[in-house]
Amino acid sequence: MKYFWLFLCFLITNSFVAQTKIKGQVIDFDSKVPIAFASITYNNKKLHADWEGKFTIEVKDYKLPIKVNFKGYYEKITYPEPKTINITIKLVTDLNEKKPEIFTENKVNNIIKKVIENRKSNDPEKSLSSFQYKNYEYVQVTANPDSISSKIDTIYKKRLLRKPIIKLDSTNYKFKKFSEKQHLYQTEKVNLIQHTQKQSKETILATRMAGFQQPVYEYLGLKLISYSVYENPFEILEIPVQNPISNFGRRLYNYKLIDTVKIEGRSTYRIYFEPKKLNANRLRGLLYIDSQNYAIAKAHFRIYGVVNINATYTFDYRKDIAIWFPKNRKFRVSKGNNHEDIKILGGTIKFSSDLEELESKNATDQAYVNIESTPFDIEINKDITISKPRVKIEVPEKSLKRDNEYWSSFKKDSLDKRKLRTYTSIDSLSLSERIEHKVFLGRKIINGYFPISIFDVDLRSIVKFNNFEGFRLGLGATTNTKWSEKYKVAFYGAYGLKDDELKFGITPSYLVDKKTETWVSASYSNDIFEIAQTNFVTDSRRFKIYDPRPINISTFYNNKLSVLSLESKLFPKTTSYFGISHNEIQPLFDYTFINDNQAYTKYTIAAAQFALQWNPFSNYMQTPMGKIEYEKRHPKFSLQLTQTLPSILDNDFTFTKVDFKTYYELPYLSGQKSSVLLQTGIAFGDVPITHLYSIVPNNLNREAILQRITFAGKNSFETMYFNEFFSNKYASLQLKHTFNKIRLGYKINPEFTIVTRMAVGSNNKNNQHIGIAYKTLEKGFFESGVECNKIFKGFGLVAFYRYGENQLANFDDNIAIKISYYLDLGL
Repeated sequence: MKYFWLFLCFLITNSFVAQTKIKGQVIDFDSKVPIAFASITYNNKKLHADWEGKFTIEVKDYKLPIKVNFKGYYEKITYPEPKTINITIKLVTDLNEKKPEIFTENKVNNIIKKVIENRKSNDPEKSLSSFQYKNYEYVQVTANPDSISSKIDTIYKKRLLRKPIIKLDSTNYKFKKFSEKQHLYQTEKVNLIQHTQKQSKETILATRMAGFQQPVYEYLGLKLISYSVYENPFEILEIPVQNPISNFGRRLYNYKLIDTVKIEGRSTYRIYFEPKKLNANRLRGLLYIDSQNYAIAKAHFRIYGVVNINATYTFDYRKDIAIWFPKNRKFRVSKGNNHEDIKILGGTIKFSSDLEELESKNATDQAYVNIESTPFDIEINKDITISKPRVKIEVPEKSLKRDNEYWSSFKKDSLDKRKLRTYTSIDSLSLSERIEHKVFLGRKIINGYFPISIFDVDLRSIVKFNNFEGFRLGLGATTNTKWSEKYKVAFYGAYGLKDDELKFGITPSYLVDKKTETWVSASYSNDIFEIAQTNFVTDSRRFKIYDPRPINISTFYNNKLSVLSLESKLFPKTTSYFGISHNEIQPLFDYTFINDNQAYTKYTIAAAQFALQWNPFSNYMQTPMGKIEYEKRHPKFSLQLTQTLPSILDNDFTFTKVDFKTYYELPYLSGQKSSVLLQTGIAFGDVPITHLYSIVPNNLNREAILQRITFAGKNSFETMYFNEFFSNKYASLQLKHTFNKIRLGYKINPEFTIVTRMAVGSNNKNNQHIGIAYKTLEKGFFESGVECNKIFKGFGLVAFYRYGENQLANFDDNIAIKISYYLDLGL
């Protein structure tokens, strides 16, 4: 009995001195970004948060305050509360503090300098003569069932001028049950990475995707994060950011030496880095630097913004070559401070931020993406033969047909029963909902076709409208691979209700070489074309519901066109075209061209044309379906040369045209993007107005602003009137910056873009063109405006203002207001 009382006294005494552990996280009040190594004081004891702003304290007295301090912020004082074991402390920026960043100390600055100086000797891609390894990569879209509420909510759906509808929402409950049984999505691949001092290549050895017999090849080339920690710029979600161990990166980041730790028996510096602008969404992280050779032995990276990203790199130290070689790479993506859905593989998956442990109303906000890749069978400094070095990634046919026995050798977690269920259930779902067919159909539609049996129907030829033809009704199609892989025939017919004329065309083609996608084609057409327009024959075809500019155009010419052409992707990263054409041209407006004292109201042009599309910074993948540009990088360049053929095929004029275009697009991690389009052309010789340059005008010559409201073009000059300027040489520059969408409610989410366009040109043979009055561009043309796109159901409004030497006398005439439309196919 005495032992019982002794035990009871022990329990009572222990309860009086009991302590409660509280976990907390320090974040920025505005950006919700964690504040690393903030100072926390409680009960006269001081500690620091970790690099993710997290800390743990033992609370003895709830009356004692928790004080949090960090340079550049006001002190935050809070009191712990009983039964609350997780707290989030938000610090407010001190606007009176002139320099709120952590100053880089000399010691850590010298360490980073030595890391930069020794990059070449520590980077395996630079220091080793060659290496190759196999790599297993597993991608998983999943959710933690424990973080999802199973309750059934009551929702009120508002209706205009009617009573709201009350419904029971069981989404959370169903999602929790689903995620308990399986992952949302998964895919695996095994690839062979080969690298020499001159080139590198990836060969897919095996791949499988839940729900697909044939993989989505674009995924196989998806580069969510750089393979090498030394790469600059460092890529995250295919967006370049400055590497913290680059020379320029030192201007953007501050560094702090935390301590030294042992990795594989070698002493390493643990260094934290963050942007000098604390609210920036650039990289933050920890670098473990070998104290002897200043190589990276381990790395953690975090980004907080539109998406939250967490990446971890681990390395093995190879004593035989004194190199830290990649061992494992983990990558996680979750929803950040964005309000828009993040799309993966054509399907919409919603991610949530993990900064605050708040229960989300939307169950799918708990979903996240995990990627893990592990090298094996590593060979270093051996003779390596890289086959087909012209393509960056190769997908052999056999890689798509690996059996379960092959994949079983890569099982890492036998306890993950959800993994196997994911393949079987999603395969069944794919069959029932024909997901694979929808992806195939999407590829066709995005290029403007709809497959029906052996034909792909041309969606852009069905209905059109312009001032000359009125409504143009037509039907066009091309044969597909179900008919033949070697031969194809494209054809169309159209009828204008206003001009009462039939137009048609036919193009048979033969595939000379499948690997280089070399086609020989012969075509004939009898159709009308807009005057003074330059079309680059190598431009990719993209689907449009309508082409807005021709709606208001009246000046066309009829062309009986015969062409013999060769198109190929023989040279790396290029698409080339060569053709010989015969054109019988009849202007369909009052026009006479004077050349060598002879008047022409119709004429014949025989010409040779060479065109080249060069994407030097893009990467390509060779698949059983052909070559795919899987990594589209900028800038891209287009060059087109046209030369008439004197005294051949009844050619009437001698002239030469040289056209050039380059496009550059820069995306940002914030979701915004900037773009630059430079286009120029020059024509030598005797050039009729049908083949001059009018620089894509898109404005009607009417008095009132509202009378000039039409649809805006993609890259057209919205304040330039049709047929106002013609040039035999010109240069144009277009600058754009697109901001993130703004949520205004009720599906109204406008996307704002600021645009500036300018052009300059000349025409030194104006007296050759009779019947049409126009101006020239020696003094330049300038317009700027704002596009408010995708306000509702894809529709938006744009407004532009014309200024400079070619500004018009009446203020109203310089203003253009247009309607924009963007079709989102979700592909």
